[in-house]
Amino acid sequence: MDSISLNSLFAPLTSLRGIGPAVAKLIARAAGGANGGGRVIDLLFHMPESYLDRSARPTIRAAQPGIVERLLLLSYPLHPPKRPTELRTAHFPNLQTPALFVSGVKDGFASIHEITEALKLIPARTELISVEGSGHELMTKRNRDELPLRVVHAFQSF
Repeated sequence: MDSISLNSLFAPLTSLRGIGPAVAKLIARAAGGANGGGRVIDLLFHMPESYLDRSARPTIRAAQPGIVERLLLLSYPLHPPKRPTELRTAHFPNLQTPALFVSGVKDGFASIHEITEALKLIPARTELISVEGSGHELMTKRNRDELPLRVVHAFQSF
């Protein structure tokens, strides 16, 4: 092995493209690099203690009574935008877990009327909070101070 390739392993993290001093310091702290800003080799021998696995993404279709008490569905995509005939409701008649839906009045994935009609397919208890002035994103400059608390309180009492 030549010395050029070994030397690059001991180079500072800032020698890597896109890593400045601030990011190098964060990486060094996470990787356990004790020398100032860390070295490239510190990344190779960094063994995380744990990680958050986000690969398992359960769907409401998989919700079973007794596993969760209730569901909170924010901006449920009832259909693709501008395609209201392609409803995503086939599983609704089997949903046995109470569900609180929160939807923007201007949501392109589901109008309030469409959501209201779809909720009739669910045999479990449902409730809909419609958010005035919002689309699919729900949070706006006007409601960002009040909406999170409103949703949390509604879900707690649901």
